Amino acid sequence: MPRTIQAIRGMNDILPDEIHLWEFFEQTVLEWMKAFGYRNIRMPIVEQTDLFVRSIGAVTDIVEKEMYSFLDNLNDDSLTLRPEGTASCVRAVLEHNLLYTGPQRLYYSGPMFRHERPQKGRYRQFHQVGVEALGYVGPDIDAELIIMCAELWKKLGISDVCLEIGTLGSTESRALHRERLIGYLERHIGRLDDDACRRLHSNPLRILDSKNSEMREIIEGAPRLLDDLDEDSLAHFEQLQGILRDQGVDFEINPKLVRGLDYYNRTVFEWTTGSLGAQGTICAGGRYDGLVEQIGGKAAPACGFAMGVERVLALMVKCGEEVSRSVTDVYVIHQGKAADAFAWKTVRHLRNAGITAILHCGDGSFKVQMKKADASGARFAIIIGDDEAQVDEISIKPLREAGDQVRVGLTEAVDMLKVRSII
Repeated sequence: MPRTIQAIRGMNDILPDEIHLWEFFEQTVLEWMKAFGYRNIRMPIVEQTDLFVRSIGAVTDIVEKEMYSFLDNLNDDSLTLRPEGTASCVRAVLEHNLLYTGPQRLYYSGPMFRHERPQKGRYRQFHQVGVEALGYVGPDIDAELIIMCAELWKKLGISDVCLEIGTLGSTESRALHRERLIGYLERHIGRLDDDACRRLHSNPLRILDSKNSEMREIIEGAPRLLDDLDEDSLAHFEQLQGILRDQGVDFEINPKLVRGLDYYNRTVFEWTTGSLGAQGTICAGGRYDGLVEQIGGKAAPACGFAMGVERVLALMVKCGEEVSRSVTDVYVIHQGKAADAFAWKTVRHLRNAGITAILHCGDGSFKVQMKKADASGARFAIIIGDDEAQVDEISIKPLREAGDQVRVGLTEAVDMLKVRSII
């Protein structure tokens, strides 16, 4: 007997018994995006590898260690399963000249892929909802993105979240800070771990995001980027704070907040929770004004964020959010030649009226079929024998509430089921 084939570690099945939570989340997100005027865009799962190298940064964990890349056998192009959505979205905007008609508010959702060590909240195939606002230069759009998130948490019943904001400043102020940071770290070279030494001259800001506890003291004593901000970046950051305060959004300033992608500038933010252990970041983003030009377009301001769906759903459960499972309205039981034919007519009639109906398939006595009906979770069983079929009638039996079995015609059945709050 051949061995059983299982899913790839870190790439998980989403089973029918848990899909109700996903469907609730997806429907809530759809309505939330419409309320803020964001339009859906859908990009391919596979992109040119160079897109991510140029946008995310060659000296990042994602590009160096985590991307699923392979050669296309037809033309030897290097292709990559997308590890994040922003670069793909910007590529699509440029390719189809969407900015020609003006600024764009866009969102997308779907699977992303990173070759990481699987653990709770961190998977090799994971799902994100991403939001991108392109062509907007002011701090008001940064604030809108953050306020959007705060509104979504309320809709999802999430309370245990904290917002951290920071700024990376302009390219010039970041270059100045980079030199100061390198000088500081070089004075502590003997205490840096191997990863920090490797990044010291290529990407020193990423050292501030180290999770190595032995590096904590060095990181705490490092120069603050906030102290090297240019006037425009500082004004941008102060205006953002003012809008958030006016709108009642609580936040903490984290001067060492560094995102793991090289394309960020000015505003950066993270929504975190203490309820999910090590994987506490559920949503993060910021401004990336240089990315459009970086991947071949005319310079344009932009900002956005992405949230990890699996982590958000896990937090919903932790916060006690109750999401009702979808329940089938009726299960149609039938036996006999005439009854079989009339059962098909019955389910079609009910479904056209907006009532969900499962038609029993396969053999089985009325007793066996009734057990199937009860196990299905349906609220009512509809019973059809040849006697009912000959006079175009059905019997309705409540399965989840008290009540007598009644025999009625199809039109009357629809009215009765509607009255009993099925639809």
